Amino acid sequence: MSTVVKGMLDNHKIAQRALPLESPMAMPRHEVNEKSLARKVAFTPSYLLTLLSRLLVLMGTLGLSWYGASEMYAVLSTNGIAGLQWLFLVLFCINFTWISFAFSQATLGLFYQIWPFSRKRKEKEVDRITAVLLPVYNEDPLRIRANLQAMYEDIMEKAPGKFAFFILSDTNKADAWISEEQAFYPILNDDSTGCPIFYRRRYDNSERKAGNIAEWVTRFGGHYECMIVLDADSLMGADCFVSLTRRMSADQNLGLIQTLPTIIRANTLYSRLQQFANHCFGPIYASGLAAWHGNSSNFWGHNAIIRTKAFADACGLPILAGKAPFGGHVMSHDFMEAALLRRAGWGVRFDTDLTASYEEAPPSLVDVIVRDRRWCQGNLQHKAFVFANGFHLATRLHLLSGIMSYLSAVFWLLLIVVGFALAVQAYFVRPEYFANPSLFPTWPVFDFEKARSLFILSMALVLAPKVYGWLAAMLNIRRCFQFGGPILLTLSTLIEAILSALYAPILMLSQFQVVYSVFKGKDSGWKPQVRDDGATSWKVVARAHYSHTLLGIGLASGAFFLSEALFYWSLPISFGLVFSIPLSWLSGGSKRGNLIRFFGLLRAPEEKRPHPIVTRQQQHTTSLENLSSSDALPSLKRLLANPSLFYWHLAQMPVDKVNKEFCRDWICAEWQILNSDSLTSLLDHLSEAECLAILQHQTLMKAMQKYLPS
Repeated sequence: MSTVVKGMLDNHKIAQRALPLESPMAMPRHEVNEKSLARKVAFTPSYLLTLLSRLLVLMGTLGLSWYGASEMYAVLSTNGIAGLQWLFLVLFCINFTWISFAFSQATLGLFYQIWPFSRKRKEKEVDRITAVLLPVYNEDPLRIRANLQAMYEDIMEKAPGKFAFFILSDTNKADAWISEEQAFYPILNDDSTGCPIFYRRRYDNSERKAGNIAEWVTRFGGHYECMIVLDADSLMGADCFVSLTRRMSADQNLGLIQTLPTIIRANTLYSRLQQFANHCFGPIYASGLAAWHGNSSNFWGHNAIIRTKAFADACGLPILAGKAPFGGHVMSHDFMEAALLRRAGWGVRFDTDLTASYEEAPPSLVDVIVRDRRWCQGNLQHKAFVFANGFHLATRLHLLSGIMSYLSAVFWLLLIVVGFALAVQAYFVRPEYFANPSLFPTWPVFDFEKARSLFILSMALVLAPKVYGWLAAMLNIRRCFQFGGPILLTLSTLIEAILSALYAPILMLSQFQVVYSVFKGKDSGWKPQVRDDGATSWKVVARAHYSHTLLGIGLASGAFFLSEALFYWSLPISFGLVFSIPLSWLSGGSKRGNLIRFFGLLRAPEEKRPHPIVTRQQQHTTSLENLSSSDALPSLKRLLANPSLFYWHLAQMPVDKVNKEFCRDWICAEWQILNSDSLTSLLDHLSEAECLAILQHQTLMKAMQKYLPS
């Protein structure tokens, strides 16, 4: 029996492995302005604690902001205030309020971190299977497979029959698509008594990740009470999976529980900075956020569990009026999905006590800037929702915080520019000692003592969360030694603070450029996240940072010309900008990051004694390193070389519905298939679009059977 005939006979059997039976759910699209359906909150001790936390954050923010504004007014108005000084005062108040808000949250978080009496969350056994969704978009499939196999094995040992994985592909490149199928096909199964693994590729990539999840909900959501949404780099232990489902089951008013993902696998200087900050300082911020959020928390798009029916009913995202970047589909969908759940009356909670919830960090400064471009556009879109009807006050603060996380770069840069302009004005403009009719001159006075005290206070507010993280770790002996002991922990904290200060002005200017680009109307598009070691050439970083370097040189030169004291005051900003090119080059590349690791600095707890799920993942990563050798071959050639994979691919394809007369790539591909003498001849003439047309249309794939090996 030939391979082709045997493949045809096995086709029905393979089709059963493709996807489970569909169970559709309606997911209506909502408007920006709608009536809130929020339930009345019972006055419980937990709710009282949330109100108290909110009051403390509010009082801390307002008290510090008022003090900072008063002191700056006193600095500027010794003999009156006018012109640029008013603008400087306004910008200072905005920035000082922002850092006061962050400080107040961190202070609240420190209290919860060192509080010895922690409250245990209620849990209840779950009977139904929970879906685990893993969206993929032009990613390295072998990295994802290593994560998936580790999670699958852990679940099979601890919770068989409780979960089902869905790999949801939005990949839109032919070679990447077939690489995914080659990587995932061997591990797919429909074992309902164990842990099924299914693969679905979406042919229509509309609305990005939000559309990817929504498409699954409307096709399969009816079978599953809850879904756990992961990212392509997510890794989660079975205990965390189980706790999430049990906690959701124990509180029928919850629509979403967000975990605190910790960063692992950092192998570059910049990713190790993020990893150390995430492990050491992250819990401080997270505890503060969770305390005042209560049941009105936020969603970060991954490593969270969601009640499927609630999501379907509430989270059909509106389409914003106008064109991109502010109009069209909602890009930062996660914030808005949490907001819509809360508006529909569902609780959204942030549980920071769950462990074994992991993610990875961008490897270099350039990659962070690329990611920020997309995030900035998404966050600025939220201006349409801030004052919309029906949203909870906490939701509005989440949206404002997201917007401010990028606009703050604009306000900081404007503050620097206005301050510099004031220095130029003082140098070149002759003071008018007798501006008003008087026997006594008005001397220009600037209160340097108050200015210095206010600067020290500002720096203390900025650095306090880092000190809190260091202190919390030092007080916990076991955790302290996970970071390498008190000496290495202290050195790592200092190094992180210094390097972060050097990178901060570069990020500030980059984010300003990003915001400017968005306001100019430029759309960011949709690019996959870089997951390699981020090693970049000098040419690439020079192109990315030459404007930063020129601005830094100009700032330092101008400050030195005006005043030696001003030069030293501006040095924390100008130094990072002047050396932005070498700093950016150093940020990526595993060899540069391993030097820091060699000395035991910027160590994360998971490095010395990794969680078992991390160990499993590392083992699978090593075992899969040699499976990518055929990726250099064209996608169709790889698919046809494996008849079993070919028929599995064919079995997943829907019946063709597109009108062939209006699909040029379909017509051209079909003509070439019918008139080519060999596969080599066909592949020599196919374009990328025509290749995708073949992979996406059942009629064309059936015609390709003539090229299968006999």
